[in-house]
Amino acid sequence: MRCLLGLGLAIAALAASPGLAKDTPPKTDPKVEALHVVQDGETLAGIANRAEVPRVLIIEANHLKAPYAVKAGQKLVIPRRVSHTVKPGETTFDIAMDAGVPWEQIAAASGIKPGAKIKPGQKLVIPTLAGNAAMVPSPTISTDPPKGLPDTVAPAFAWPLQGKVRRAYAAPLGSNPGHEGIDVLGTEGSAVRASAAGTVIFAGQGPEGYGLTVIIYHSGRWTTTYSYLGKITVKEGDKVKAGERIGLVGQTGLASEPQLHFEIRRNKLALDPARYLKPIPQKTAPITR
Repeated sequence: MRCLLGLGLAIAALAASPGLAKDTPPKTDPKVEALHVVQDGETLAGIANRAEVPRVLIIEANHLKAPYAVKAGQKLVIPRRVSHTVKPGETTFDIAMDAGVPWEQIAAASGIKPGAKIKPGQKLVIPTLAGNAAMVPSPTISTDPPKGLPDTVAPAFAWPLQGKVRRAYAAPLGSNPGHEGIDVLGTEGSAVRASAAGTVIFAGQGPEGYGLTVIIYHSGRWTTTYSYLGKITVKEGDKVKAGERIGLVGQTGLASEPQLHFEIRRNKLALDPARYLKPIPQKTAPITR
C-alpha cells in the first residue's frame, strides 16, 4: 500500500512538472511571429520590445483600449514592418499607394506626424496591414511585380457610379501619356461606391489634377482609384465592402463638370477598366466628346 501511494505521488509530481504538463504553452518569440499568444506575466510593453515593433502599432492592429492591459491566452496580431528610403520626387501619396498601407499608419510607425513633409533620403518604416501581412505590396518595388505577393485573379469589380462615360481609357502612345482610367458623368453629390471589397490606403487630396481621391487596396496586386470627388466619406485604414459608399461625385482636380475619374491598377500599372467591369446598361451607353 505504501509503495502504491509513493508511486502515485511520483506520477503526480511528474505530471505537474512544467516540462511535461500538456497545457503548458510553448515558448514563443514575438520577433518572428505574426500572431502572439500572451504568456503569464507578459506586458504589452515587453511584447513590443521583444517583437521590435512600436507599441502603438500593436495597439492599433488589435484595437486595444486604454490602459492597454493584456492577459494570458490573449492573441495579439504582431504587425511586421520593412524600411523604405524616400526617393526624389516621391510623395506620401506615392508611398501609401506603392505600399498598400494608409499613410497615417506609415507616419505612426516612422514616428512623424501625418502632415509632416518628407524629403529624399529620409528613412520610413512601413508596417503591414493587420491580419493581412501576406497580401501587402512591397514598398521597395516601383514598377516591377512585388516579390512574394500572390498573383491573384482580378476581383469582381463593379461600376462605382452609374453614368455616361465621358472619356474612355487610352493607353500611352509615344509622347501621348494616354488616359489611365475612365471618367464617368454623374450628378453632383451622388454616391461613389467601392468597386470591390478592400482597405482604404489613401483618402485626401491626390496628385495634381486628381482632386479629392480615394484609393482602395484589394487582394493580391490590385488597387482602384476614385478621383474628382466632391467629398470623401471614408478615412485611411477603413475596410470597405463592395458597393459601400466611399465619397460623393464632385468637380475637383481637372474635372470640368461633376464626374468620377476611376482607375483599376495591377502592380501600379493602369489597366482599361472596360476589361474588368460588367457591360454598362443600355441607358448609360458610353459616349465620347
